[in-house]
Amino acid sequence: MLPVAEPLLRLLGLERTAFCLGAASALLLSLLFVFFRLLLRFLRLCWRFRVTCRRLRCFPQPPRRSWLLGHLGMYLPNEMGLQDEKKVLDNMHHVLLVWIGPILPLLVLVHPDYIKPVVGASAAIAPKDDLFYGFLKPWLGDGLLLSKGDKWSRHRRLLTPAFHFDILKPYMKIFNQCTNTMHAKWRRLAKGSVVSLDMFEHISLMTLDSLQKCVFSYNSNCQEKMSDYITAIIALSALVVRRQYTLHHHLDFIYYLTADGRRFRQACDTVHRFTTEVIQERRRGLCQQGAEAWLKARQGKTLDFIDVLLLARDEEGKELSDEDIRAEADTFMFEGHDTTSSGLSWVLFNLAKYPEYQEKCREEIQEVMKGRELEELEWDDLTQLPFTTMCIKESLRQFPPVTLVSRRCTEDIKLPDGRIIPKGIICLVSIYGTHHNPTVWPDSKVYNPYRFDPDNPQQRSPLAFVPFSAGPRNCIGQSFAMAEMRVVLALTLLRFRLSVDRTHKVRRKPELILRTESGIWLNVEPLPPQA
Repeated sequence: MLPVAEPLLRLLGLERTAFCLGAASALLLSLLFVFFRLLLRFLRLCWRFRVTCRRLRCFPQPPRRSWLLGHLGMYLPNEMGLQDEKKVLDNMHHVLLVWIGPILPLLVLVHPDYIKPVVGASAAIAPKDDLFYGFLKPWLGDGLLLSKGDKWSRHRRLLTPAFHFDILKPYMKIFNQCTNTMHAKWRRLAKGSVVSLDMFEHISLMTLDSLQKCVFSYNSNCQEKMSDYITAIIALSALVVRRQYTLHHHLDFIYYLTADGRRFRQACDTVHRFTTEVIQERRRGLCQQGAEAWLKARQGKTLDFIDVLLLARDEEGKELSDEDIRAEADTFMFEGHDTTSSGLSWVLFNLAKYPEYQEKCREEIQEVMKGRELEELEWDDLTQLPFTTMCIKESLRQFPPVTLVSRRCTEDIKLPDGRIIPKGIICLVSIYGTHHNPTVWPDSKVYNPYRFDPDNPQQRSPLAFVPFSAGPRNCIGQSFAMAEMRVVLALTLLRFRLSVDRTHKVRRKPELILRTESGIWLNVEPLPPQA
């Protein structure tokens, strides 16, 4: 500023005004810079979206797309939505493009050949997407279901021994005991006659009882009286589903101000407190005694899930933290009880609906149990139940507990016909769609256990039947689940005759798992003990 101008500005009182104008100009320039930077980013996103849309034009879409909702209105989470999906699948047999709203495209894969490049890709190229599971994070943390990258790979390696046959075999006693408890309750309710029972309700409690014993060596007696921990797990599952279908609850800062949000936090605290106390108590004993003495003290007892994880070490000798173990235990409790109870409820429904298959299973089980004093299945018996296993598999095909899994492509992925899944696209591997694809499964609506007859193998892709998903991120607990289902089904058919209760209509309801709108009600008739 010129020396002569300075006193003049001071005289006129304009010195401060000039300073303010200078500061305002600098602020305005900063704001303009930020605005243009955001505008540039927005335009870049628009351009990428336009390019992606152009690359997706080669994929067929279902008709009646709304400009605002996309295809959301077509696929409601109820019986009608599943029927509408089946109609679309009858015409689109490989892959289809659906839109959630106007800006989120999803590719739905419904054929084994098209599933293969996605589920067969490494966890880095096609990681699990949080679109449908993000709300579980506060509850399950970074367990196998939700973790990604190196953490997922490390945990998967460390958890694999927990599901080895040598670890699973002692769990057979627990499966038998928990099934016996459920059946004793059924006999009390039946009072020597026929009683109508909701399979989902009873089997969910039985699987939770079984899991608490296998994971924590804890007997809560939850089939007779609900504990705070079991009540919290059931509440959390229901709250997550309800949040999915309440749009404004998707925002955390709104959700946790609501009554549901507060209940969710309280239930999470209850579950985490229980799991943490078990882990810390078990770790104290391990540290005080040392691994060798600790294992010796537990001889004759079943090593549970927590024990195996506390002893696990990676290649560098590092152990899992208490937080890691808690996340894996909570994940196993969540994934293990809902999916198994869904699978069991649906197979019991199918066998009640088709008495000829029920009777054939019963004869097979009676043959295995002939001459035994105790009605208890052992590990080696499971291979002696081929037809029962066929019935379970066909039910898992027709009513898969998990109807879809999601993957986000971090690179372009080439499909068998040469089309490309663009980088950044979310793919939905539709287990339900694949299991009902008429080009893969003729007469897919028909319940036919002979599709899985080992004596008459059919020429199908291994990915035609994926109730436990497939590839690197398949279900680590599938051997556990299949063993438990065979035990429960075998003992149930040995002791009870089942028929469908026609007063309750079964209408499917896909949520986190495949449920029904009002349970699966079956007539349960106690059978006389075998001579």
